Amino acid sequence: MTQIRNTNQRKMVLDAVRSRHDHPCADDIYADVRIVDPRISRGTVYRNLRLLAELGEIKFISIPNGAGRFDFRTDNHYHFCCERCGRVMDVELEYQSNLNDMVKLPKGARISGHRIIFNGVCAECSK
Repeated sequence: MTQIRNTNQRKMVLDAVRSRHDHPCADDIYADVRIVDPRISRGTVYRNLRLLAELGEIKFISIPNGAGRFDFRTDNHYHFCCERCGRVMDVELEYQSNLNDMVKLPKGARISGHRIIFNGVCAECSK
């Protein structure tokens, strides 16, 4: 197995994700990292975000019809996405691992987990 080196750029990207609790998109993280290192490229930030998600250091949240988001929390939990402003936030609901057992799959198929995103209108947009 190839060893993955820790780099200063990767640490900056990880620190940027961990400092934000608003589920930023890749462009948000790129802007934050550029404040620390104006020479870093967009490609370097994007590559490191993808790698950090693959390594389980951060979570990637796929948003239907929207830009993917990143989460500093790596535990299993649910999200809410505002249909008006696109804001993503954590939902206070215990992870329901028993849902995996309720799904009927073809023989030989296996579930490794699930992700749920609740949609609606956030409190700010409801005003």
